[in-house]
Amino acid sequence: MQAQHATNTRPNRKSQSKETQTRVLKSATFSLTLVILFLYLLPFLFSVVGSLKSKEQASDPNSPILPAVLQTFVYQGEKLDLYRVPLEEGDRDLALLKRGRNQSSFVDPVAPDKAPVVWKGAWRTLSPAYRVAPQWQNYPRAFQFISFMRLLGYTLMYASITTFAAVSSAAVVAYGFARFQFPFKNTIFILLVATIILPPQVTSIPTFAMFYKLGWIGTWLPLIIPQFFANAYNVFLLRQYFLTIPRESEESAKIDGAGPVRIFFSIVLPQAVPALIAVGLFHFFFAWNDFFGPLVYLSGNESANPLSLGLFRFNGLYSSENQLVQAASIMTMVLPLTIFFFAQRFFIQGVVATGVDK
Repeated sequence: MQAQHATNTRPNRKSQSKETQTRVLKSATFSLTLVILFLYLLPFLFSVVGSLKSKEQASDPNSPILPAVLQTFVYQGEKLDLYRVPLEEGDRDLALLKRGRNQSSFVDPVAPDKAPVVWKGAWRTLSPAYRVAPQWQNYPRAFQFISFMRLLGYTLMYASITTFAAVSSAAVVAYGFARFQFPFKNTIFILLVATIILPPQVTSIPTFAMFYKLGWIGTWLPLIIPQFFANAYNVFLLRQYFLTIPRESEESAKIDGAGPVRIFFSIVLPQAVPALIAVGLFHFFFAWNDFFGPLVYLSGNESANPLSLGLFRFNGLYSSENQLVQAASIMTMVLPLTIFFFAQRFFIQGVVATGVDK
């Protein structure tokens, strides 16, 4: 009986040890994920905190991390700064009344009628007393200084039109490569995909010369019109997804008399919504953050600048107002983050599916 009981307890101990190891592994993985997420979000949190600071605090390297202002106290009509003074009964925030090299006089804001407190030491070694005070007015000030609505309108126009053009043109070309047979199909597709590795710096000068001959410099045409001709990266992603769509439904539609165009709009596109959203979001975020294109082709037409160029020029003019630059940057991130938050499920699904060949 004792031997049988010993053999029964051994599997239980092994199972308990495995469960313990699994829990430890899950806890370690979760902790590591939180650390990576915090490090990834740290620059964004730094920008948010910086956008809520005052100009004085933003220019003070010794100021606290959180948005705060120096505490002051009005004594006999005079505005005094508060400092953290170490005393025998503990550290206290006192208002500096009279400065001295070896000793200084302080007024207690709690009991200003009492005699000034004399503290021996160099007052410059004391730390100023701060209180947390977010400067929410930085956002409306940046909104006004940067002409945010005008820049936002041009950016939305550019991102929306080019996203529709890029997705629609890439879908048509990808459908042709995925479903039709024509001479040199594979060779043409390889050449198309090979253009992905071509650096844009190689084609920037000839492209600029061509648009200059057309008289399009200073307008949005060089940035919008090329998007109606499919991008190789988008074509590749959509073709990979179209290949995963079963052909049975298309064959049934052909028996019913549907042509390629009807099949494309009624059968293929409805099943490719995740991939279309993924490609659309890729291009939307690219257009939203595009800096080089507008910088080159909108030269001389500052009134048509998007947010990327507007922030660049705003930073040059108000480099001393770092808190306003941070506030303007945060405002430009609100719309992309909102779109990604609501479309992340389709985005992730589309990205995963486009990497799977049939």
